[in-house]
Amino acid sequence: MYEDRVRRQDLMDRIVSAEEAAAMIKDGMMVGMSGFTRAGEAKAVPMALAERAKSDPLQISLITGASLGNDLDKSLMEAHVLKRRMPFQADPALRKAINAGEVMFVDQHLSETVEMLRTRQLGPVDVAIVEAVAITEQGGIIPTTSVGNSASFAILAEKVIVEINLNQSHNLEGLHDIFIPTRRPVRMPIPIVSPESRVGMPFIPIDPDKIAAIVISEKLDSSAPVADPDDETRAIAGHLTELLKHEVKLGRLTNTLQPLQAGIGNIANAVMHGLIDTPFHNLKMYSEVLQDSTFDLIDADKLDFASGSSFTLSQDRYHQVMADFGRYKSKLILRPQEISNHPEVVRRLGIICINTALEFDIYGNVNSTHVAGTQMMNGIGGSGDFARNGHMSIFVTKSTAKGGGISSVVPMVSHVDHNEHDVDILITEHGLADLRGLAPRERAPLVIQNCADPAYRDHLQDYYDRALKRGGHTPHLLEEALSWHVRLTETGRMN
Repeated sequence: MYEDRVRRQDLMDRIVSAEEAAAMIKDGMMVGMSGFTRAGEAKAVPMALAERAKSDPLQISLITGASLGNDLDKSLMEAHVLKRRMPFQADPALRKAINAGEVMFVDQHLSETVEMLRTRQLGPVDVAIVEAVAITEQGGIIPTTSVGNSASFAILAEKVIVEINLNQSHNLEGLHDIFIPTRRPVRMPIPIVSPESRVGMPFIPIDPDKIAAIVISEKLDSSAPVADPDDETRAIAGHLTELLKHEVKLGRLTNTLQPLQAGIGNIANAVMHGLIDTPFHNLKMYSEVLQDSTFDLIDADKLDFASGSSFTLSQDRYHQVMADFGRYKSKLILRPQEISNHPEVVRRLGIICINTALEFDIYGNVNSTHVAGTQMMNGIGGSGDFARNGHMSIFVTKSTAKGGGISSVVPMVSHVDHNEHDVDILITEHGLADLRGLAPRERAPLVIQNCADPAYRDHLQDYYDRALKRGGHTPHLLEEALSWHVRLTETGRMN
């Protein structure tokens, strides 16, 4: 019945129920699980594990590629399965448990997790659970809609549980490019010289004897909540377009630009969608997550090729893409996230990096993760991998949140994920601040006048003017620098 999915015949007798596979996971284990931004996660075994824990309590350390779909993080958290979680999450229930100190969350740059496992600074991985389209005749695992950290989890784990998802299309086979760096001290360069470079294998190569169980599943990925562009995101896209046009006019770019990277979420998706109505053409992407806008750009004949680690789409877009996947497949590639996010490759390709900020300050420091400095939102993700090494490091955000009650431009960020040395351009719906080559005293007036919302602009200017009287290379009033955040925590508003 599953011969087209489990092609190595001596593995057929390892097909078991999700409950039997979940029984292989013991208290205290470190479990590596596929899944990257709600795409390609194992689905049946984690749910069976959550159900088992209701009568047979256990706790594990769970490592994934990024966030999970199908409410898996919520289900595992509510069953008290999660003792430790890394390197990224986006579930509201899990977020609440993390901020309450009930789950220990390790926020990491997404390119670094498996490197720490490989060098035994983390681990070992006891069990890997990987969703797959199929298992090859050699025992190789063909991933589904993401690669993430799945390849290294499977290679490094003591045991591997494979979930064969019958509703993941056979057409995904051949999409993946699995390249694993050699070990130090004789590591060779990663031979990627363009987004379309294929340098690895179309499957995860492991010893088939490590496959302890195969589970058949049919549940699809969760769809991504994608909002239509609004006036503010269209304005941000417009400012980005004008910036790129100016770079072309100066001869620093051409109308084919350089490979593009965009972070996850509605703002980044809308900003990328805004490139459709521009003079730019024959574009390429080298990114993490391929969202709706990636396929919008392909359909508009703007984008020639896209390399990522997963694709995460709205429900309608997913069904449209999969129904016509043959048209897109030659223009796509999915890689392990340590390769999609690798600083070596990012620097070599000269990527234009567009990521989203929660807030930034008048000197260009960016907070991507913590509300009011203490409350974890989702995690840093891959933004740091790209920001430090890209050709241009651009951060975008709406100038206010919560109906204007919170300013995204503040005197001093309450948590620093990307310091001013890694940030080139800041953009809100009001304008942009090009910080390249500017000292702190030159940056602040530009950020205040171009990016801040008018309701907060005078307050920021007043803070800066008074800070100047104190002096310093980066003038601050330390007793007031975080007063906006103090007001937010006390009243729910900054103004």
